[in-house]
Amino acid sequence: MTALSRSVASLRLIGDDLIPEEISRLLGATPTAYETKGAQSQPNAGGRTFTARTGSWRLKVPDRIPGDLNGQIAELLAQLTCDLGVWRELAARFRVDIFCGLFLNEGNEGIDLTPATLASLGERGILLDLDIYANQS
Repeated sequence: MTALSRSVASLRLIGDDLIPEEISRLLGATPTAYETKGAQSQPNAGGRTFTARTGSWRLKVPDRIPGDLNGQIAELLAQLTCDLGVWRELAARFRVDIFCGLFLNEGNEGIDLTPATLASLGERGILLDLDIYANQS
């Protein structure tokens, strides 16, 4: 099996009553992006705006080439509180996941997650969300 070509990863908290400032205070970090339910976005390149259907708080780390989910997840969690009580509270109130994009250049690429990575996610109640993208050429 060939190593995964590229991986992207971000922590996401999503919920209707999510207040980004509260999440930042509890986790001890500033998000890469956030929305409050009902807020208007800034106009995009086409001049369009949208109204956020729900609240969200997101923290992204740099893409890795070749893919390295263990490293990206460790980098995300290292920026945040280690207090498992805070994580349990957040997981009870919101959808908490690590969104991962896995990009393949060949048909049989792969990646593994270590027991330490899986334990870190599990003890915090973080769902692992994987999107896999195959080379279309």
